[in-house]
Amino acid sequence: MPERAPSPFPGRLVLVVGPSGAGKDSVMRAARDGLPDGEPDAGRDIRFVTRWITRPAEDEAATVGEAHRPVDPETFERLAGEGAFALHWAAHGLRYGLPVTIEGWLAEGAVVVANVSRTVIDRARARYPGLVVLHITAAPAVRARRLAARGREGEAEVAARLARADLAVPEGGDVVMVANDGDLAAAAARVRDLLLTLVREAGRR
Repeated sequence: MPERAPSPFPGRLVLVVGPSGAGKDSVMRAARDGLPDGEPDAGRDIRFVTRWITRPAEDEAATVGEAHRPVDPETFERLAGEGAFALHWAAHGLRYGLPVTIEGWLAEGAVVVANVSRTVIDRARARYPGLVVLHITAAPAVRARRLAARGREGEAEVAARLARADLAVPEGGDVVMVANDGDLAAAAARVRDLLLTLVREAGRR
C-alpha cells in the first residue's frame, strides 16, 4: 500500500489508468460488482465517478460498456471555464471531465475511483495529494490479441498503440500495479482488496 502524503481531504482519490487492451473496464466492473453487500460502509464510502465526455449518447453502446454523461463540446468548454470539473483533458478527439463534486465526496471521507488519462496524473497529484494511481496492465501479446479481437484498427494502428503504451508507464511511490493477463477474477479481487483497505484507512483518520 502506498504511503499517504498529507492531504486536506480525509478521503482518497484512486486514478485508474492503463494501456489499451489491458481490460480496465472489465476489471473495474468485476471489482465493483464483487464488493460485499455486508461490508460496512462499502457502498457509501467507495464512489465510482461518471465522467463527462463529448461523445453523443447514441454512441454509448459502442464504448465497451462504459457509462458516461454526454455533453456537446461548447457546453463542455463553458463548464470547464466555470470550474465545473476537478480534472479535464483531451484524448482521441474527445474531451473528458471529472465533476468537481468529487471534492465533496473526498471531504466526506470517501474513496473516489475515476478512470483517467495518464496525462493528468501530475496535475492530480498537485491538487489531491495522497492519491493512489491504479495501473492496470497486461503483457504486450495479450493486449495485442485483445485489440485485434475488437476489430476496430489494423495491424499498424495496433502496433502504434502498443508502442505508445510502453513509453507511458506511470512512476512513483503512489502507483499500484495490477496485471490482467488472464484471470479476471484474480485481478478484480486485488483491486477490490485495495479499495476496501483504503476505506478502512480513511475510517481511522
